[in-house]
Amino acid sequence: MKKLLFFLASIIVLSGCGTVPLTGRKQILLVSDQEVLSSSLTQYKEYMQTAPKSSSSKWAAMVTRVGKNIAAATERYLRENGLASEVKNFSWEFNLVKDNQVNAFCMPGGKIVVYEGLMNLVSSDDELAVVLGHEVAHAVAKHSNERMSQQVLAQYGAQILNRSLSEKSTAVQALASTVYGIGAQVGVMLPFSRKHESEADYMGLILMKMAGYNPDVAVTFWQKMSAGTTGSVPALLSTHPSDAQRIKDIQKALPAIKAKY
Repeated sequence: MKKLLFFLASIIVLSGCGTVPLTGRKQILLVSDQEVLSSSLTQYKEYMQTAPKSSSSKWAAMVTRVGKNIAAATERYLRENGLASEVKNFSWEFNLVKDNQVNAFCMPGGKIVVYEGLMNLVSSDDELAVVLGHEVAHAVAKHSNERMSQQVLAQYGAQILNRSLSEKSTAVQALASTVYGIGAQVGVMLPFSRKHESEADYMGLILMKMAGYNPDVAVTFWQKMSAGTTGSVPALLSTHPSDAQRIKDIQKALPAIKAKY
């Protein structure tokens, strides 16, 4: 058993280590970018085929405007920090969907969807940038790849690793719908861990600041969101740290972010 564990650990170290931009956190990435993008694009296209587009041209233009600004700032950061090769992984799209859920998501590859229910609570480009910065951060940090890699380890373990991770496509496709959380009954949400959500909060503040938006509004925006959660919890908040902890973490991070970026 010890030899097997050592073997698995060695394979992971040799083939699946990554570093999250902006935070420097080490992560396990056992699935190639190509496989992640392929499986996520399939899920995204299936969803968009039935998702009703918003009829609000004003809100749709707002989503596109803010999204493109954050995307441009993200790509600029990657190029200026030795990560230009990562830019090819993104093909940005911005869609506003007619749905009352208070939610938004960004699939790997930069496919961004915002629900009208969220726009009812957004009063400025800065507030929307808080949400879109967070969602883009998930994609930049490859959180879905990391979560999929965890699922691969849990469900397939040594069977895949013993092949030196060379035949994962079938397993990846089988896991995609679970990892991306797309389903008519539960709506659309990437069910990341709280660690991922906190990391996306932090990275999102930096990305929105780089794009020229005011990160200070993140505190009042999440306070507003928290005040409106009486009863059922909005999907955007359901897997996140507690509202109080999230706001506290943001307040703690803001001074250094504003000084550095």
